Formats: sequence, C-alpha cells, structure tokens
Amino acid sequence: MKSIELNIEKALGTVSKSDVFALEGKANNGIEMLHKGTGKGNDFLGWLHLPSEISEAHLADLEAAAKQLRDRCEIVVVIGIGGSYLGAKAVIEALSDSFEFLRHEHKNPVVLFAGQNIGEDYLFELQTLLKGKSFGIVVISKSGTTTEPAIAFRLLKEQLEAQVGKEEAKHRIVAVTDAHKGALRKLADTEGYKTFVIADNVGGRFSVLTPVGLLPIAIAGFDIRALVAGAVAMEKACGEEVPFEQNPAAIYAATRNALYQSGKKIEILVNFNPKLHYFAEWWKQLYGESEGKDHLGIFPASVDFTTDLHSMGQWIQEGERIIFETVLSVAQMQHTVTIPSDQENLDGLNYLAGKRVDEVNKMAELGTQIAHVDGGVPNLKIVVPELNETYLGQLIYFFEKACGISGYILGVNPFNQPGVEAYKRNMFALLNKPGYEEESKAIQARL
Repeated sequence: MKSIELNIEKALGTVSKSDVFALEGKANNGIEMLHKGTGKGNDFLGWLHLPSEISEAHLADLEAAAKQLRDRCEIVVVIGIGGSYLGAKAVIEALSDSFEFLRHEHKNPVVLFAGQNIGEDYLFELQTLLKGKSFGIVVISKSGTTTEPAIAFRLLKEQLEAQVGKEEAKHRIVAVTDAHKGALRKLADTEGYKTFVIADNVGGRFSVLTPVGLLPIAIAGFDIRALVAGAVAMEKACGEEVPFEQNPAAIYAATRNALYQSGKKIEILVNFNPKLHYFAEWWKQLYGESEGKDHLGIFPASVDFTTDLHSMGQWIQEGERIIFETVLSVAQMQHTVTIPSDQENLDGLNYLAGKRVDEVNKMAELGTQIAHVDGGVPNLKIVVPELNETYLGQLIYFFEKACGISGYILGVNPFNQPGVEAYKRNMFALLNKPGYEEESKAIQARL
C-alpha cells in the first residue's frame, strides 16, 4: 500500500531543521501523554486506536443499515452539526462525481445535509425538494437537544411521517446518539429506530471513523472498509514506537509549532483540487476547536487554488508575513482531459495543445509554491497518491494524530472546547429558554 507523504523542505527557509528537531522532546512527550492517557483531556482518547479496533461485525452492521436506506430512499438527509456532519461531507465530496446530482439516475441515494445551520430559507427549500420524494434521515446528536440539528429533525421527521406514515418512517430513520441517555436515545428507543452509538470518549471532531461518519459515507456508496484500512495503516505509521524523524504526524506537529514560535500565526490549508474543499472545512474544525484556547493557537484557514489565487492570492503573496501554507497535492487524477489544438489560436493556448489539464494544474501548483516561498510564505506539502477511500483514511488519521501531538506541544487541552458554549448561553437567554431567566435579564440590561 502506498502512503501519503509529508515534505517540509520548503518551510526550512523560515525555520531550520534544528528548530523543528528542538521540539522532538515535546512531540515525544505529547505522544507519550496520548498513549498513556496522562495529558489533559485524556477522557477523550477513544479515537487513538479506533481504526484498528473496528470489528468486522460493526462494519457489517453499518453496511446493512446503509443498504436498508439505499433500498428505500432516493435521498438521505444527514442531520448534524460540527463534527457530526463535516467528516462525512468531506469524504463524500472528495469521492463523488462533481455533477452526479444533475444526472437523472443515481446508483446510490443523494446524501444531503441539514441541521448544520439555522437558515430558514435553506430548510424551506430542502423541505420543498423532499415533497413527494422517497427520503430517509440519519440524525446525529449525542444529546438530541443541540439547537440546530434538533430543529431540522423536528421538521423533517414530521414531514417524513406525513408522507409515508409512522410505521414506514421508523424504517427510514437511523439515530446515531448516546448509548443510554439523552432525548434522542429516548425517542429512538420509543419509536424503534435503528441506532448506532457515539462513544463517550470520542469527541465530535475526531468522530469520522465512527458511525457518525462511516454510516453516511456507506449510504453514499463508498467503501468504508478501505477508508478504515487506510486509517489503520496510518495508525501504525504514526505509532508510539515510531522514531520521531520517521513519524509524519510528529514531524508535522513539530514543524507547525516551530513556525508558530517564529511568528507565523495563520496556517492556510491549500488544495489544487476542488473536491477537497470540504476536507479543508473538516480540518479547520479539527484544529480550530483543538488549539484555539488560552489565547493561544494557530488560526486555521483554507483556500481553493487556482480559484482563490485570483482573490486571496494577492494577500498571500504580499500581505503581512504571519502565514504559512500546508498544500494538499493529489498526484494522480481519476480521469484524463487533453487540451485540443485550435487553428485560429485566438486565445494563445496552442502551446498547451496535447497536454493534460492536470499537467497545467501541477505547473500552477509548482509555480505558486515557488512564488509564495520567495515571498516569505513557508510551505509544507502533503502528497496524496490519489483521491480514494484508502488515502483519505490515511489523511484523516494523520491529521487527528498530529492534532493531539500539536496541542500538547502548544500546552493546551486539545480535546475540550469550552468557548463554544458562550454563544449558546446568550442565544438561549435571548430566546427566553426555561432556566436562563437570570442570563436573559442580564443581557436585556446590556441591549
């Protein structure tokens, strides 16, 4: 099996190799804290050995549940927010035909998402689309009371039951929730929904390789066994006994922290393949929630090149020098498109005639790297052999493991997110939610 490859050479003009290796001790200490469970947030380490612990029976159960929805539905709506939707969407978008949603026939259901926002027009338009359609629901929530997905589920559950009846609806709803407690667990048990468990020791942003991500990915028709196999391979490659210089997750974690210490406060995840847009959205949540605390942390941003070279490219080239880039480079495309010759050559492109579009894209990637490095922007590069389930599984685990190490190098708890609750308290107070009367009075006094 090939593997993704990390290259830090184009970052070494800003920091030296000795700067990176100066963090070897902290990185190894972070790895030890992860594997021995002695660091902050050690009650959320269920993801660490998750790939290698997934059983054949569990995968078969997920595949059977996915088949039941595929057999019954032309559309499946996945309801969740944050880690309860980003990982699944990242993988599905990366592997899907970009225009399959416009085709008249689908081999697998179209997977749509809801509960990731409180957009009234979005929900209205989704409900309008689902009228008269054969659809199902995967609702993902540990508590069942998170505002955004709870609103979406209440609306879509009512619509589904109105369209097919309660008896059929229960066969089209799958709940991924807590094992024993919470509103969604209670409802699922009462209604008889098929359920999968969100383990207590796996946080949302680390949950792609649980039913949270695996079930929607399987419904979309992709190979979850290959995804898990890729993650297992990377779990071994980044294992506790692997020497620092051979551990890609440790090297990535140390390099980005060395850059941070040198004054680079923003990391931009760059892709030259539009299918990776939502992978970058998943990555931003992973690192933003994990490291952005105690007034510390690299700010995670992302761009889609070459598209954003015509917008953000100017800032990246000549703006304040507080940024570095991590480039996701996909080596092999799935298809071949060759640029034709044109007799008139009015666009001046005949010098490209006979070349593959991807060759042009790769030269744009190389030219951009040279320009940005020359402009004072360090570049890390991760080469992905091709976009398939195996390498996406590797990439997911690589970033997860590196995130845990990096958080410990930084000195924060990588597995909590206390700041996320601030907006919720204010929103509940403004909406006069029972139990928030005092907060409501305090906010009203400020308005």
